[in-house]
Formats: sequence, C-alpha cells, structure tokens
Amino acid sequence: MSDEAVAALKAGQVVLLPTDTVYGVAVDACREAPVRRLYRLKERPEAMPVALLAADLDAILDAVPEARGRCAVAARALLPGPYTLVLPNPARRFRWLCGTTPEAVGIRVPDLPPEAKEVVERVGFVAATSANLHDHVGPDPARVEDVAREILDGCGAIVDAGELPGTPSTVVDLTGPEPVVLREGAVSAQDALDAATAALA
Repeated sequence: MSDEAVAALKAGQVVLLPTDTVYGVAVDACREAPVRRLYRLKERPEAMPVALLAADLDAILDAVPEARGRCAVAARALLPGPYTLVLPNPARRFRWLCGTTPEAVGIRVPDLPPEAKEVVERVGFVAATSANLHDHVGPDPARVEDVAREILDGCGAIVDAGELPGTPSTVVDLTGPEPVVLREGAVSAQDALDAATAALA
C-alpha cells in the first residue's frame, strides 16, 4: 500500500490519506501542477489555501525556514496534533498552495495512523486538504466509504486506515501578535487559544 501511494505522489497524482481527524487528499507540494490537480479534483477555488502536511515539524521548517523562531516554538508545543497552524511565509514559498495570502502558509503535523505516516515520511511532506468536494454538505469523511466517488476516482492510490474521528482540525493563525482561531474543530476554540497562548508566553 505504501509503495503504491509513494509512487503515485512522485508521479504527481492525488492520494487519499488518513490523518488524525478525517481523510484527506494529498499531492506533491513542491510542484505546482499536482497542486492545481488537487484543486480541480475538489472543485476548490484556488484563492483558498491548502496546507503543508508532514509527519515531523522539522520537515516543514526545513522547507519554510523563515517560520522558525517564535511561531515554531508554539508549533512544537501543539504538534503533532489535530491543528492546522498558519505561520509566516515572508519568502512566499509554495505560493501555488497559499491562496490569496502568499505571505502565510498553513501547516499540519497530524498524529498520523501508521499506514499514512510511512508514506509521508518517505516523501518528506505533501500538500493536503480534506477529502471532500468544496461545496459538500454534511460530515467530513471519517471512512473511505464517506469520500465522494468523484474524488476516489481521481486518486492514484488510496490508503485505508479504517474509521477516523471525523472532526476536522482546529485552525490557529500564529502570524499576528496574538493567536487567532480561524476554525474550531477537533480542539475547542478556547482550549486551542489557551494552548497557543501558553506556548508563546
């Protein structure tokens, strides 16, 4: 399973990956064409950002070294875990996945299921977002069976880790003087703020 998924990612294809929250779709983040393919598959507006996802925070900090420092301290306190953190990206790296805010980048370091962790570790990091259509109504995909057929048909490989919790990550913006919760998810807004504020203290 991991060999097929790694080969698909290296070939520029979309791969279905389980995380610690919901199933996601992932592609090679270092090339623009696969990321555009991901946007098209999800029918997601390209003005909306997609996160960098890795099994280890250092893999992302090596790719976005400007994020080191104060924000990285907070990230180390919160990750791995069910968060998406928005970090400064002053060099505008990976601009094809940053939407309308190229000076910021979202990152995910989930507590990955073993099946997905092996894949991500072998490729370093990926661009990833939830495995649903942009205008979907209803719960996020907790099982492969919950993923829309259009998305499954567009994936070059599928990594199945069984049923996941089903609540998406909590999104916290660390680019300003104080942390801001942009989306409440697996961690409550208040708990996320408390954790991020304590990490930055």
